[in-house]
Amino acid sequence: MIGIAAVWIGVLLLGGGFALDRVLTASVVENFDQQLEYVLNAMIAASEIGPDGEVRFNRPPADQRFLEPYSGVYFQVSGAGADAFPSRSLWDRRLRVDSHNDVQLHRYDSMEFANEPIRVVERDVILPGSGVRWRFQVAQSRELIDRQISELRNTLFWSFGALGLGLLVIAALQAFYGLWPLRRVRSEVIAIRTGRQQRISEDFPSEVHPLVHEINELLAHGEAQAEEARRHAGNLAHALKTPLTVITNAATAQSLDLANTVCREATTMRRQVDHHLARARAIGRRSSVHARARVWESLEAVERAVTRLYPEVTVDIAGDRDVEARVERQDLDEMLGNLIENAAKYGGGRVFVTVEPAKTDKVEIVVEDDGPGIPADQRDAIFDRGARLDTTGKPGTGLGLAIVRDVSEIYGGAVRLEESEDLGGLLIRLSLPTADASDRAAQ
Repeated sequence: MIGIAAVWIGVLLLGGGFALDRVLTASVVENFDQQLEYVLNAMIAASEIGPDGEVRFNRPPADQRFLEPYSGVYFQVSGAGADAFPSRSLWDRRLRVDSHNDVQLHRYDSMEFANEPIRVVERDVILPGSGVRWRFQVAQSRELIDRQISELRNTLFWSFGALGLGLLVIAALQAFYGLWPLRRVRSEVIAIRTGRQQRISEDFPSEVHPLVHEINELLAHGEAQAEEARRHAGNLAHALKTPLTVITNAATAQSLDLANTVCREATTMRRQVDHHLARARAIGRRSSVHARARVWESLEAVERAVTRLYPEVTVDIAGDRDVEARVERQDLDEMLGNLIENAAKYGGGRVFVTVEPAKTDKVEIVVEDDGPGIPADQRDAIFDRGARLDTTGKPGTGLGLAIVRDVSEIYGGAVRLEESEDLGGLLIRLSLPTADASDRAAQ
């Protein structure tokens, strides 16, 4: 930032200084020329033709420097076939007369005198009573305007140099103090990493406060994720501890039904591992801000799989075909698969799935069957891990609804059990956040 500021300050000051030098130099030269032009016009006004046909002045020049040899101020009147009429200040020198017509005022610089550059203003005039074209010339040494221009440029150089240095110092201070809050953020992040503090303090300027807030939110999110992972690992360890103890005790006692005990407890451990793996996968994918899945496409895929497993079951799908849920497609397939498979397994042969249009920020998927249903006082217990109300011996782990509940809650959804008015069996209402609502929240 400081380097870019220095480059631009230098470029702008150089450009501005050059333009100002041109303007002021032209103004000094213009003022100098106007003074010479005034003297030239006074000379022409005071000129007349004498008896011998030569030019003379009816009043002497007002500037006494015309009478001092080599004074730096000169005039000369020249005409074709006539002797030049020079000022005394020229002494033994003469101004050069070029062969061109200067009916209009002509200004130019000349180096015709050694070591004395001069500024010349000249004009051709035909005086009354004479047919000769007379050239009036007034010249003055450039020493005065050259000194003025030199002083002007010296003043511009030091002024613009001081201005540029001051601007650079201000830019450096602005960058240093403007970025100071970010250095504080860095130091506090280091303090958090080394364990000296838990959060970044909130006493920051309003421009930096959103960054600090987001970092603190990220830290809180990370802590929540870590705590959730620890709790998840603790739950899994606790769930596996009892079956492992049973197996160990049976093996130590050399029980005759050791094989049956191992198979039974291994099945229990497998259910727990499947449940926790499903939950862990959902937690890991939840952080994706781009997670979205088309509900209808997932339902069609699940319907094809279920009808192959249960060809005698009819699965009907209706509702909104375009709605998208803010979940990963794999997790949505797993939730819908568990719900529809349970409905096909324990129902009477008909399953009806409805995707209700998203009226708020949630989409609701309703799964109904024509089975015996679940009594209202047992609907909460069915969500417990391993809980099964079925006594027919159909294969299953008793984890389907528990997985659906846990995964839906991870994404901010919910699942409820009701009674189907149309089919008479169980109605399961799964609500999930829509992808459009998450996009609006992110904006």
